[in-house]
Amino acid sequence: MRKYQPTLTPLVPTMYVGILEHPDLKKTSLKSFKIMTSGGSSLPVEVLNKFKELTGVNINEGFGMTETSPQTHLNPYKGVSKVGSIGIPYPDTDVRIVDIETGKKEVPAGEEGEMIFRGPQITKGYLNKPEETRKAIRNGWLYSGDIAYMDEDGYFFIVDRKKDLIISSGYNIYPREIDEVLYEHPKVLKAAAIGVPDPKRGEKIKVFVVLKDGMTATADEIMEYCRQKLGKYKWPSEIEFRTQLPESTVGKILRKELRAEELAKRTKK
Repeated sequence: MRKYQPTLTPLVPTMYVGILEHPDLKKTSLKSFKIMTSGGSSLPVEVLNKFKELTGVNINEGFGMTETSPQTHLNPYKGVSKVGSIGIPYPDTDVRIVDIETGKKEVPAGEEGEMIFRGPQITKGYLNKPEETRKAIRNGWLYSGDIAYMDEDGYFFIVDRKKDLIISSGYNIYPREIDEVLYEHPKVLKAAAIGVPDPKRGEKIKVFVVLKDGMTATADEIMEYCRQKLGKYKWPSEIEFRTQLPESTVGKILRKELRAEELAKRTKK
């Protein structure tokens, strides 16, 4: 960055986390960037705000999927940008928020539901997988599997992945709510919450935490922090410290792998 003074970069959240922790950040100006975008997974608000504070550069958050070649939303360049929002749809891209139960009824602004798309960049289907295609694409609309809502200005906000939803004692709990709180902790570098089986509650919450270099913390310390910031039904039941979390090739934290590991451990027991 110091040598070539780039003006544009599309990154994923874990890369921004890495930049914030890099020892050379203090002697590196990022002012050459006209636009820095984030996608792949939700960018914690704490990371976005900290990045602006330390570098003076805004991160432009957007959204896309492999099936959308690759984007559907972006906060407008030099326009209104809303913290925590993925922005507005690209031209010629139709986006709706529909009820989670049937996927047929469009919900009003401010109400959460599944986000679906229609547009020229949307895939026609999965190669040689007609059943998966039928599930994902209905009447020309691609069902994203993401729970989101649209505000009164037409800006969209991702709540969480539909399949990541934790149902504990009848409560619907979105892992991202817990992640956001953990990212605010001064010792936490990365965090991920998942639901694990529980005979009484159906599921309970387990969080995985990676601490910043040189930091130490106890499970009790993290738990006490969560108690101060979260409603009781969102408190983690288990806290596990790790040196790293499973990530995709583009740095997206893979909750499904964490769930698979936990299920395998519990099955052995």
